[in-house]
Amino acid sequence: MSIKSILKSTAVALAVVTGGPLFAQGTPIDAAAFDALVAQGPVADEATIASSAWASKIKKAGTLRLGGVQTSNLFSLLNEKDGKMRGFDAGLSQLITRYILGDAAKYQFAQVTSSTREQVLINDQVDMVFATYSITPARAEKISFAGPYYTSQAGVLVKANNKTIQSYNDLSGKKVATQAGSTGPAILAQYAPKAGVQEFQTHQEALDALRQGRVDAYVTDYTLLLNALSLGVRNARLAGVPFGSQDPYGVGLPKGSDGVAFINAFLKKLEADGTWAKLWTLSIGQRTGSTAVPAPPAIP
Repeated sequence: MSIKSILKSTAVALAVVTGGPLFAQGTPIDAAAFDALVAQGPVADEATIASSAWASKIKKAGTLRLGGVQTSNLFSLLNEKDGKMRGFDAGLSQLITRYILGDAAKYQFAQVTSSTREQVLINDQVDMVFATYSITPARAEKISFAGPYYTSQAGVLVKANNKTIQSYNDLSGKKVATQAGSTGPAILAQYAPKAGVQEFQTHQEALDALRQGRVDAYVTDYTLLLNALSLGVRNARLAGVPFGSQDPYGVGLPKGSDGVAFINAFLKKLEADGTWAKLWTLSIGQRTGSTAVPAPPAIP
C-alpha cells in the first residue's frame, strides 16, 4: 500500500470533516510497549562496531550525541513525567543508541530546528540528526544521509470553516505559511507559484499564524500535519490529499561519514526482524486508526 493511500486512510480515521472542531486529543502512545520494544533491540558485537569509525567514536565516548526534537507527537515527544522521548524517530534513535552502546538511554540530546540541522553536524555538535529530516540534493551537498527510513508527501492545513481551499490547487493568491529551511518553499514554488508565501522559523509559529488568521493555509510535510492534529489542534482541517513527490526521511550524519553504511545495515536489520513495523504500529498506526502497516522504503 502506498504511503499516500495510508495517509489518506489515516486522515479519514481521524474523522476529518468540514466545519467545527475536528480532532479530539490523540491516543497516547503505549509507553510500556514502546519501552519494551526498545529494550529488546539488538546490540552490536565488537567486530561490527570496529568496522565503523563513526560507531567506534561513539562507543569510545560512551554517549551518542543526538540532534532531534521533543515536540513531535507521533515522531519524538518528551514525556515530562518520566523524562523519556517516545515516537517513531525517538524509537529508531534509541534503538541505534542501544545497538552501539548497549543502553538505549546513553544519548545526549540537542534540540534542532529546520534551519539548524545541517550546521550542528558541520560543527561536530552532534553525531546524528533524527528529526523527520527530508533527504534533498541541497542538503546532501553539506552532510550525508543514511536511509531513507520513512517517506511522506506535502499537505495543506486550513481553518475548519475555510470553504475556498479544498486542495493545493486553491492556494493561488492566498497567504500561505511554511517553515524556513524546510522543503515547503520549493514545493509551493512548484505547485502553487502564485501563492503569497510567508516563511516561519518553527512549526509552532506557522500553526499560530494560521490560528490567528494571519495566513490562509499552512503547507508542510503531511505527516507533521497529522502529528499536529493528533496533539489536539482544533478548528482546523486537512485540505485535500497528500501531494507532490515522495519525501524521504533520512538520518543526518557528518559529510562522508561511514556511519551511513553502518546505520543502513542496522535499519535493514530492523526491517527484516519486524521491529520497524512494530515501532510504526505503536508510534503512528494505533494512534491514528491506521491498521495497514506501510512497506518501509528501500535502503541503498
